[in-house]
Amino acid sequence: MSKVRSDVADVLAEHLKDGSTLAVGGFGLCGIPRDLIEVVRDLGVKDLTIVSNNMGIDGKGLGLLLENHQVTRVLGSYVGENRLFAEQYLSGELDVEFVPQGTLAERMRAGGAGIPAFFTKTGVGTVVAEGKRTEEFDGETYLMERAIVADISLVRAAVADPDGNLVYNLTARNFNPLVASCGRVTFAEAEQIVDLGDIEPDHIMTPGVYVDHVVAARPGDKDIEQRTVRPRAANGAEG
Repeated sequence: MSKVRSDVADVLAEHLKDGSTLAVGGFGLCGIPRDLIEVVRDLGVKDLTIVSNNMGIDGKGLGLLLENHQVTRVLGSYVGENRLFAEQYLSGELDVEFVPQGTLAERMRAGGAGIPAFFTKTGVGTVVAEGKRTEEFDGETYLMERAIVADISLVRAAVADPDGNLVYNLTARNFNPLVASCGRVTFAEAEQIVDLGDIEPDHIMTPGVYVDHVVAARPGDKDIEQRTVRPRAANGAEG
């Protein structure tokens, strides 16, 4: 049966409840499932725990959920460009667990692989280690980190097929494959949906076994956090 949905809001509403844990792909605004984030906003669910590298920027991406006061806890690596995120954290409205970026990636990968916990040297002797178990291996101290399994995962792909196989575009891949694997139910929005068999097996980046629902992404310009260009030289000549 095809996993492509035209009624994604209704399907998402069946799974997403107040208090759910939501893992979301993307890095900054690159590779974020912006359409699905807007669906979550419109559903109005509250007390969400968000697992994501960062929380978008003010007014875009996951920043929309912050503006709507739908988030109470965040597991992420970077406050970044989102001023509202910082304000809600400092005011106590948000409970934030800062996770080293590589550790965050591995916690999601472990969740998708069925590994309940792992040991890493990252964070030993810092506030990251507070309240966590440590063990010694070969004379070195390691910190135990628990895997992350989300109630729902949201990702964005460049290409999908009806079985839910996904291909990402360059750096838009970022956290998306890890997020897709760690969700009990995974939704993917794709810029292009092709027929079954049109994706070469060796080109598949997320196998369809990890994806439950696929929706076509709405066309539109992709947001850029900071656009940097060189000044144009006089008369169009290179300086």
